[in-house]
Amino acid sequence: MRGRGCGFPCWTAFATALFFGACPASAADIAVPSGQPVTLSEVLLDNAPGALWVRFRFVAPQIAREGGSVSYDEAGPDMDYLCDKLALPYLNHHDLQPARVVISLSDRDLPFGSKTPDATQFFEAYQPDSAGCIWEEF
Repeated sequence: MRGRGCGFPCWTAFATALFFGACPASAADIAVPSGQPVTLSEVLLDNAPGALWVRFRFVAPQIAREGGSVSYDEAGPDMDYLCDKLALPYLNHHDLQPARVVISLSDRDLPFGSKTPDATQFFEAYQPDSAGCIWEEF
C-alpha cells in the first residue's frame, strides 16, 4: 500500500521553520553541496517493499543529460546531505521509523513510478540511524 506522507505544503512550512528561520525566497532554496537548485516535490510512504520506506523525491534540473551541469558524482553528496539534514529531521518530527529512506533526484517533476526514458533520475537508498544516514549499496 502506498500513501502520501506530509507532502509538499506541510514540508515547506516545516523546512522553513526548522532550516531557514524565515520564509525562503523560493521553494528551490534547499542548499546542497554541489550548489545546484533542488526542490522537494513530494514525500511518499511506501510499504510495498515489505517494510516502510520513506521516499523523498526532489527536482534537480541541473542533472539533465542535455544542458545539465551536475554529474552523478557531484549529485551523490547532495543526496547524502538531503538524507542527513532534511530526511532525518522529517522522520523525527513525524515519529516515523522506516527500514529505508530513498532520496531521488529527477531533472523534472514526474509522477511516481512513471516511465519517462528521456528523464534523468538518480536514486540512493539509506538506512536511517541516530548517527546519520547509512548508504545502502544496491
